[in-house]
Amino acid sequence: MSTTDETLKPIKFSRTMGKDFATTLKRRAKDYFKENNIDRYGNYKIYIKTVVIAAMYFVPYGLMVSGNFTETWQLAGLFAMMGIGTAGIGMGFMHDANHGSYSKNETISFLVGRVIGFVGGFAPTWIIQHNVLHHTYTNVYGHDEDVSPALSILRFSPDEKWVPAHKWQYIYAWFFYGMMTIMWMTTKDFKQLYRYKRMGLTNAQNTNFNKLLAELVISKILYYIFLIVIPMYMLGQAGVSWWAVGLLILMMHYIAGFFLGIVFQPAHVVPETDFVQAVEDEKHDLSIENNFLIHQLKTTSDFAPKSRVLAWFIGGLNYQVEHHLFPNVCHVHYKALSKIVKETAADFDLPYHCHKTFIGALVAHGKMLKKLGKA
Repeated sequence: MSTTDETLKPIKFSRTMGKDFATTLKRRAKDYFKENNIDRYGNYKIYIKTVVIAAMYFVPYGLMVSGNFTETWQLAGLFAMMGIGTAGIGMGFMHDANHGSYSKNETISFLVGRVIGFVGGFAPTWIIQHNVLHHTYTNVYGHDEDVSPALSILRFSPDEKWVPAHKWQYIYAWFFYGMMTIMWMTTKDFKQLYRYKRMGLTNAQNTNFNKLLAELVISKILYYIFLIVIPMYMLGQAGVSWWAVGLLILMMHYIAGFFLGIVFQPAHVVPETDFVQAVEDEKHDLSIENNFLIHQLKTTSDFAPKSRVLAWFIGGLNYQVEHHLFPNVCHVHYKALSKIVKETAADFDLPYHCHKTFIGALVAHGKMLKKLGKA
């Protein structure tokens, strides 16, 4: 990616352009919460979901390490369910927690957010990449790491340097989505932590770098013990070879990564969303000539708004427009807010991107991958 390893230069958004839209949208959203006598945080729905999705991950783990299930098909089923549970944890409630919208109680949100450690991630680096970079600089190449992938064979932005292999990415990119959490659990967090230190971003975590590094090392060691050492030992006692367990762990992570990839990518890398470049003035300051909320509206797309099952499992992330406009609001409110956003966008003659189905969004993403594969 092109993000510099030096201090990240902030980008300023216009405070005058689109001000009426921003003011109106915020007022209407505020009125919605006031009129319904509710707040922006989660409610019983997300608490029930937390228990159900956590069980999808931890129950199969408990059954697996018990040593009572040693047949290949049984273990494959248990690890596959853990993979689905991993993705569910990431999207269903950990995401809200690390945005501070899970609970009014900051300690509860903090602890729930740290559950990411049980699935191989690290909350501080996730927060910087997602909350700070992605949500602030959505679809701005060199700032938003979601469209500036570490793998040079993937091109998610027209501003990314083109290489011949990109013309086939609409075929092979789907395979690499499954590598996401495998990279999480191994090298990604370490590389990010050092990169964010050089960019001056770790200071915002209210702790020093050495403390963050120690926390990261300890969290990885505990995760490897949890996911690798204990299963290999317990299943080894039951006669299952270590390499078979290793392959099942990779399968589990591949399932999780693939689910996460196909949910997040169609929200921003589709034909109708904008890819924006910041403009440098004579003082070398960077700016985008647009209102921040309008920028989010133009760079993001919803999908499958009528699918309750999908919305439940992926934590309302099919309402990505609403999430980017109101990142500190729990996803249980997104469906209601979507009506307000759509109406307000229409009132100000602004686009509101949405694909009717999840399959439709994936097809659109595939078309964009093909388009970006051209020189």
